[in-house]
Amino acid sequence: MQFGIFSIGDMTPDPRTGRVPTEHERIQSMVTIAKRAEEAGLDVFAVGQHHNPPFVAPANPPILMAYLAAQTSRIQLSTATTLITTTDPVRIAEDYAFAQHLAQGRVDLTLGRGNTGPVYPWFGKDIRSGIPLALENYALLHRLWRETEVDFSGRFRTPLQGFTSTPRPLDDIPPFVWHGSIRSPEIAEQAAYYGDGFFHNNIFWNKEHTGRMIELYRSRYAHYGHGPAEQAIVGLGGQVFMRRNSQDAIREFRPYFDRAPVYGNGPSLEDFSAQTPLTVGTPDQVIERTLSFRDYAGDYQRQLFLIDHAGLPLKTVLEQIDLLGEEVVPVLRREVAARAPQSTPESPTHQVLARRRAEGRDPVPGGGTAAAA
Repeated sequence: MQFGIFSIGDMTPDPRTGRVPTEHERIQSMVTIAKRAEEAGLDVFAVGQHHNPPFVAPANPPILMAYLAAQTSRIQLSTATTLITTTDPVRIAEDYAFAQHLAQGRVDLTLGRGNTGPVYPWFGKDIRSGIPLALENYALLHRLWRETEVDFSGRFRTPLQGFTSTPRPLDDIPPFVWHGSIRSPEIAEQAAYYGDGFFHNNIFWNKEHTGRMIELYRSRYAHYGHGPAEQAIVGLGGQVFMRRNSQDAIREFRPYFDRAPVYGNGPSLEDFSAQTPLTVGTPDQVIERTLSFRDYAGDYQRQLFLIDHAGLPLKTVLEQIDLLGEEVVPVLRREVAARAPQSTPESPTHQVLARRRAEGRDPVPGGGTAAAA
């Protein structure tokens, strides 16, 4: 399993000082966080895509990914969201393939619709068409990475005739795609249809809901003949804050939780922790809680933690990364390896995808694998 962190790039006042970082400071902090994640031995750094305050996450994530590729050597660079609804799929195909080359294959992406209504009309779209946009745009993106001449006509963009997206994916292997959703069964269905990954960023949801969404995806993955349900590729979100003493962790994190732009002024920290994967406590408590996700998600391939949200100082975030790298992830790796059956699929890296291609195990949209076809 891959373990990593994701950032949504929010610019939130520190409730203890009232200070808001400048845009420059926040952008530089994401670079520092990604580099520290690699130094700590984590596997993935992912960043969101936003076009609106209070976020400074890149409107075009491949810019940051390409810069980080030059600053790192091992860590997988991903997105917490690539907005498939308001970003032209031609632009996605070209930009992410370019970043993939610069990163020597260390690039994948998580597609999402976004949940900020005003963004849609800024790009000439209607939020009421969010699901059809996601379906049509990905159908085109999927073809652009696999066909050298694409003819296309759809509802939401101008037609293409004999179009070739450049550069072509590295080694003719497209970046792996996770379809991210927290509430839309249509997106779980889409991921299953193509044999892609399904990422449930379950930081807002109870385990029962998360379990139902993953079960739907797994069952439909098997329905389309890509393999048994347990071979489906699943990723989960989560959020942690750690100190050596659980009460110290709760005391320190509470003001940040209470003022967080996404869930602040809502349920109490205790209620939210009980109802969602948010874990505020010791490294041992984080280990125990994270291992429990397998009870409702099955054996899965990627676990990402949100740790730089709600105005937390950079120094504190780096301390959290060190705790993950030194005390949490090594234990999780051992425990996951001991509990997962041998049939559990590997996490999708460029090397793993190349091996699948050589063995004829590329999924065919709507049914089976390349070897079966």
